[in-house]
Amino acid sequence: MVIWIIGLSGCGKTTLAEEVVRLARELRHPTVLLDGDKIRELFQDDFDHSLEGRKGNADRICRLSQFLEQQGINVVCAILSLFPESRNWCRKNLINYYEVFIDTPINELIQRDSKGLYRQFNEGKIQNVAGLDLEFTRPETPDLLIKNDSTLDDFLLNASLIFQKLNNEVK
Repeated sequence: MVIWIIGLSGCGKTTLAEEVVRLARELRHPTVLLDGDKIRELFQDDFDHSLEGRKGNADRICRLSQFLEQQGINVVCAILSLFPESRNWCRKNLINYYEVFIDTPINELIQRDSKGLYRQFNEGKIQNVAGLDLEFTRPETPDLLIKNDSTLDDFLLNASLIFQKLNNEVK
């Protein structure tokens, strides 16, 4: 199974994905976390943050997810997923795809700004920030929509819901 957790920077993708993976591993389900930032780092940042670079990284993660799923490994992705065509590819080419969209108001993301991206953008130091100068197309029909505008504890309750879906599929 591939669980595709998407949303803008700072919405909680990695935090939620890590908790889902922790729950899966507790029950010894073979599960791997693919984080968009970590995949970039693994491949030595061979793609930049332009639209073309982002598309290349997204394609790589889609195909890597397919490869791992075909090997019987559950995949939990924490990825911006900027391109609707990538999500469509996943729906068509993955055996068991489950899309989770974390919807967080942009003002909340700017306030959190855990990576400093929004601040750097506002200072004119960087460009190509999804949700600001790069359009982010919201998924039309995610399998699960999470509003992340409450406490961390409330937010992490969603990990159990997602894990239940994975657990039901691997039995």
